[in-house]
Amino acid sequence: MDINTLRSIVTVVTFAVFIGILWWAMSRRNQARFDEAARLPFGQDD
Repeated sequence: MDINTLRSIVTVVTFAVFIGILWWAMSRRNQARFDEAARLPFGQDD
């Protein structure tokens, strides 16, 4: 295995992880939790 093969494998694995994170962030199952987190800065009264 030479360095170019290793670089190709790392690139494919990194892309797969990126797609997985993107899928997780856009899933409807997490939407309510993300909406609640987005409203946190506006809910605090000083």
